[in-house]
Amino acid sequence: MSTTKSSIVQFTPFSSLVQPPFWHELTRLKIDVLRLSEQTVPARASYTIGRSVTDRETGTEIDLGCHLTLGADAFSQESQQTSNVISCNGTFKNYNTIEEFKAADKTALFNQVADEIWEGIKTTGDSNFLNQFILITFADLKKYKYYYWFAFPAFVAKPAWTIGEPGWQAAEDTLGRDVLASIYSQLHESVKPYFLARPSSSSALEIAPLSDYASFFASVPPSAQLVCFLDPSASVQHPGWPLRNALAYLRVRFLKRGPAQIRVLCWRDSELPIADRPWRSRFGIVEAPADEVRAGTALQSRPAAVGWEKNTQGKLGPRFADLAPMMDPARLADQAVDLNLKLMRWRILPALNLEKVAETRCLLLGAGTLGCYVARTLMGWGVRNITLLDSSTVSFSNPVRQPLFEFTDCLDGGKPKAQCAADALKRIFPGVNAKGVNLSVPMPGHPIPPSGVAQVRADVEKLESLFDSHDAVFLLMDSRESRWLPTVLGKAKGKIVMNAALGFDSYLVMRHGARTSGSTSDSASTSKLGCYYCNDVVAPADSLTDRTLDQMCTVTRPGLAAIASATAVELLVSVLQHPDGVNAPAPPPNFQDDQDESAAYKSVLGVVPHQLRGFLAQFRTMPIVGAAYDRCTGCSEAILQAYEKQGFDVLLRAFNETGYLETLTGLDKLHDEGEAALESVDWDDDEGDM
Repeated sequence: MSTTKSSIVQFTPFSSLVQPPFWHELTRLKIDVLRLSEQTVPARASYTIGRSVTDRETGTEIDLGCHLTLGADAFSQESQQTSNVISCNGTFKNYNTIEEFKAADKTALFNQVADEIWEGIKTTGDSNFLNQFILITFADLKKYKYYYWFAFPAFVAKPAWTIGEPGWQAAEDTLGRDVLASIYSQLHESVKPYFLARPSSSSALEIAPLSDYASFFASVPPSAQLVCFLDPSASVQHPGWPLRNALAYLRVRFLKRGPAQIRVLCWRDSELPIADRPWRSRFGIVEAPADEVRAGTALQSRPAAVGWEKNTQGKLGPRFADLAPMMDPARLADQAVDLNLKLMRWRILPALNLEKVAETRCLLLGAGTLGCYVARTLMGWGVRNITLLDSSTVSFSNPVRQPLFEFTDCLDGGKPKAQCAADALKRIFPGVNAKGVNLSVPMPGHPIPPSGVAQVRADVEKLESLFDSHDAVFLLMDSRESRWLPTVLGKAKGKIVMNAALGFDSYLVMRHGARTSGSTSDSASTSKLGCYYCNDVVAPADSLTDRTLDQMCTVTRPGLAAIASATAVELLVSVLQHPDGVNAPAPPPNFQDDQDESAAYKSVLGVVPHQLRGFLAQFRTMPIVGAAYDRCTGCSEAILQAYEKQGFDVLLRAFNETGYLETLTGLDKLHDEGEAALESVDWDDDEGDM
């Protein structure tokens, strides 16, 4: 034992250094994995050799702190070994409310980890147990504010370890450059948190794990023994926090009857020194009272432990991180817009497939009242790809009814509606991929002059290309005939087609039936579901010419468009959630949801109807199933096969020739048969009799 004047060894405590990517990863973990669970989760942090910088003005050395760092890989199961970086295992626990965070039993959490370290020391002798941490958090994900508190459990030595004069010294002065160079060469490829070193005949030193203390130093005099650790402290007088548990480890396992003196090397050299810079590592001899060490008393029960981190005011308490000011606003929005959707999956709909909704590419034909409301609702469901098509400009009557337009959009003749609406969507949420297409949809009953055929052909090709690149199409136009060509294209290309139409106080929302059924249901095939035209016995014709003002404008109750648009989007999402998708069967008219538990008609959001007719005067919605009509001018096989064989030519005839669609589908024969049936009736003119 040394008889020189000694002082108690003081350790530089760990200070948490949380990188911004960690908070992003915590946000993901909370929303997608933990949800409302408060279970503890394994976490990983790291520390490295202590560093200091030189103040350019004063020339003084400034310590950078004894940091334990958490990054984006804190919850990853795969640890990446990096030179001079030590990985630490930890316990993470997130609370759902700030009140629960404040009231948490922190003592119990701390003691649980301290007990695990102590048991590891006593039973396994594994030094990997020595560096552990605790992190508790509360994440306010709406405001991106995080409350957190770290603890780094370390055992209190009683009596304390001391270091005699002259205290901690430069290792280069006491051990020599050759010794340090030998250690550096052996640690360069594989860094260790703790290790032993002794002289070697083949080299300056050889090293071994801390657990080999007894055998490794069996024949080595105390003056040649070195206990080493990678030191995260840069202080010249105080070693880092990891040494604290290492000394407890040695005292419990090896120093009950042995020497009470340990020669400690604080390893702080991550690179070889250059000409004008010395080695940074420190050396000192720490001691413990001989009677305590040799008796080994009171060491079987766990000693007291300390380690809760102080806050920025130097008091024991949690810290606070506000990421909102430093984050990219677009990234903030991208994470926040889907928060409501992900909350649905926590308790209400765990099976909800949000990714499928977000990936659906939606084409909106019409950027008026219906189009604006549909686009907004799609964004609410997390849809990221929206294309709007329209041929008109914003007028002064639009902004109060169409929420994507403003007064300034009407000036100077008005901006093109489709592009203006797309720009508005991107202002609302920069993460949406919104596009506007200025295009007029050709219609039956609206003949194309010879000079305009080339342009119409190009417009049709553009429309076909848009259908090919989208998954779902909304028909949101003003006129009945403008929906004909999209109906044909949607059915021929197997797209989900959603139709919404308005009356004064009534609306229709429907999905067009699929051409062929891929349904797994034993029920009626979805190929029997009709389209918008399946109830007609005439082809769509010109309904726009010679109309009065009230006929040219859609005169409807102001709230009706929002109701119909939201219903159309909700129906689309229900279709997407059904296992059969576009082929989802519709419930029969007599279907009772509270009596029939059949899953064939349901997605995780409920039933998937064919048509919904709403009547605002009675505040009533009626589900309807409409059968496909084999002579339909919009979706019958006669129409589809003619389009697939003849392409634009059959479309041009439909635009130009009155009666062509009736002839193609056989409706003209049906009319003739009806007329013949009426003429064959023997009408009696006697009053009251027939």
